[in-house]
Amino acid sequence: MASDTDSPGGDVQSLRDRIEKLEKINAVLVERIEAQNTSHPGPFALFQSNVELQHKVTERTEELNRSLEQIRQMNGELVAAKNRADTANHAKTRFIAQAGHDLLQPVTAALLSLSALEQDSGGAESPRLVRQIERCLETMEVSLLTLLDISRLDSGVVKPEVQPVSLGAVLADLEEDFAPVAQQRGLGLDVLPSSLVVSSDPAMLVRILQNLVGNALKYTREGRVLVGVRRRGDSAAIKVIDTGPGIARENHALIFEEFQRVHAHAPESETGPGLGLGLAIVRRLVDVLDHHLTIESELGRGTCFTLETPVTSFAVPTSPHLERPSAPDDKSWVGEGRTIFVIDNDATVVQAVADLLQHWKSRPVTYTKSGDAAEAVRDWPDGPDMMIVDYHLNEETAVEVGEAFRAAFARPIPILVITADRSDEVASRVRGAGMSLVYKPVQPLELRTKVEATLK
Repeated sequence: MASDTDSPGGDVQSLRDRIEKLEKINAVLVERIEAQNTSHPGPFALFQSNVELQHKVTERTEELNRSLEQIRQMNGELVAAKNRADTANHAKTRFIAQAGHDLLQPVTAALLSLSALEQDSGGAESPRLVRQIERCLETMEVSLLTLLDISRLDSGVVKPEVQPVSLGAVLADLEEDFAPVAQQRGLGLDVLPSSLVVSSDPAMLVRILQNLVGNALKYTREGRVLVGVRRRGDSAAIKVIDTGPGIARENHALIFEEFQRVHAHAPESETGPGLGLGLAIVRRLVDVLDHHLTIESELGRGTCFTLETPVTSFAVPTSPHLERPSAPDDKSWVGEGRTIFVIDNDATVVQAVADLLQHWKSRPVTYTKSGDAAEAVRDWPDGPDMMIVDYHLNEETAVEVGEAFRAAFARPIPILVITADRSDEVASRVRGAGMSLVYKPVQPLELRTKVEATLK
């Protein structure tokens, strides 16, 4: 009888046992070899490790170099920014110093004129001295407003409201505004009509052209000033040409800087008051609008400023010129006999407004404290017909004070807010409360017009 090993089944089992045994031996040998290679790597393994290490060193070096280059660029940008800031600070320091100096001149003149007026009270010189003081105050007002405009433009808070603007309407307004000035100086003023419509901010465009035409008339001794428009492809070239003294080429850039008046030979009586800020305003407005301004000039023959604005085919939605307050008719003055509360922390301002209202036959009631609503209710149970309130009142605003008075009298009192703060936030708060707004400094005619509009 055959043994188990001689059978096919026995051979298979025997082979399986041998394979299992060999796998165990192989596993032990592989484990020993790997352990040996780990503790004592061979030449090839060392070569591979060196290559990988070199690759990693190269990558890290490149990353480090890129980081160093970024740091160098950032340092360069920081140095450039610091230099710009230093330059701006130096320029601002010079700007403030020059502004302070030039603003003190009309203040000094006004103080001296007031002293002379006191000594000549009621005399023949009184009207002339009063007019002289008024001119000094007008100079200070224009200068302060111009400085405020420059500050707002430099700070970036002024944003243009670009829309279609009819040049025909703008030029017609310019001619109406400056014709009396030209006639007084014995100059010709030719403003050619135009049918073009441009894309611009209407108020800023008017301001630019007013400065250019005003300067042309100011420095032209004889001859004329011409304002016209030419179409240049997709742009309108608005030209202001004069027959004045001309500007030397080396001064073309200088005239757009603050406090620069290159025609120093012209006496103040001819050039009028100013700080040399008109063209500085023009340059900033042109930059804000992204328009283009060029100058051509020849000494002794005249100057031509060219303002290029993009032409548009859209219709003009509104009139581009600024509204001009008209003088109210005394016979129809709605403020006569009306009770008007005046609230301001400054007693001098309160008294000045009250004097005007009284002169206009209104009944002013003055307060220098914002928390006088209870006293007002007791003394004036029917309440005022209107209130004039300064926006900044200690820790309260005119909006808060006005709402408190409205609550105290239980009715919507018309309120006119006066402020020097021209921010959008203040305007939004005032108008959101249903109150009217007027900005300092306020002219008497403007105040009277605003009072009448608020009462209506």
